[in-house]
Amino acid sequence: MKYALIGCGRIATNHIKAAMNNGLEFVAVCDVLPAAMEELLTKHNIENDKTIKRYTDYKKMITENDIELISIATDSGVHAEIALYCINNGINVIIEKPIAMSIEDADEIIRCSNEKKVAVSACHQNRFNLAVQEMRKALEEKRFGKLSHGSVHVRWNRNQNYYDQAAWRGKWASDGGSLMNQCIHGIDLLRWMMGEEVEEVYGATRQQFHHYLEAEDIGMAVVKFKNGSIATIEGTVNVYPKNLEETLYLFGEKGTVKLGGTSCNNIDVWDFADQRETDLNNKNLQEATSNVYGNGHTSLFADVVDAIRTGREPYVSAIDGRNALEMVLAIYKSQKTGQPVKLPLKNFASTDMSGEF
Repeated sequence: MKYALIGCGRIATNHIKAAMNNGLEFVAVCDVLPAAMEELLTKHNIENDKTIKRYTDYKKMITENDIELISIATDSGVHAEIALYCINNGINVIIEKPIAMSIEDADEIIRCSNEKKVAVSACHQNRFNLAVQEMRKALEEKRFGKLSHGSVHVRWNRNQNYYDQAAWRGKWASDGGSLMNQCIHGIDLLRWMMGEEVEEVYGATRQQFHHYLEAEDIGMAVVKFKNGSIATIEGTVNVYPKNLEETLYLFGEKGTVKLGGTSCNNIDVWDFADQRETDLNNKNLQEATSNVYGNGHTSLFADVVDAIRTGREPYVSAIDGRNALEMVLAIYKSQKTGQPVKLPLKNFASTDMSGEF
């Protein structure tokens, strides 16, 4: 399967690894900065591979090559524009989170992908974490019984050096703040686990320490689900002096699970009323990861390749990407209005928060 990458920043190395691990034919790479392309290719020892064409214009790359799958790893502000161009040219896409920066753009991605019959996957790779998969399996087997509540905490550190690495970070048009960039994976997991249907979100955000940014460095919210359960969200980059944890809790009538580690890659608590032999393994499950992005990209790519070949929806679909985005935008809107926000959300974008702080 012929593959191309657009965007050669911090996360792009995970995309190249995933493409290689899945045996894709890497035909082209694109970035507005030629040096960024060369640095990334050198990192993977493929800088001398003449079969990989280099482009600074993604439209030219698409015109000149027969590409079946493209992953988009640019700054968030252009995810939707690039994705829609790829989709309208009949190309399957993996879109780094967030899938877009506005609900309207996310809805248009879904509409176009259905019309053109191409696969679109939002890159929420933590769904493939071993710990997350075990939690999901227990949920689908109804081991929790009736859900009471849940919570996600992304307690990380991002200093000025991180934001100075790329001018687009922390801006409303191109990135958003800690909820949109760092916490959206955890938000995706929480919504997925607790029931996709959300009734209402009430949130508050602040910019406590990162006054050189436009967006928030701490956000918190209470979520009401239509199934009667409730949840809390905490996403921050204000933890001193380094990343502390990403945890996901699920509390049910007959079960309690806490996922921990730096990216929900460990099981810290695993207790169920119906004890099973396999539970002992889960109580000690720890998945080694080299960074906060975890190991899920390879599994996500494998799933998308299979989805393309079989004509099914990817495991993490464009709708899933929209749902995670909607949660973040609902928290933003709640901060802006000071009121709870009913879902579904319509006509809201991250840029509607301009001037908030």
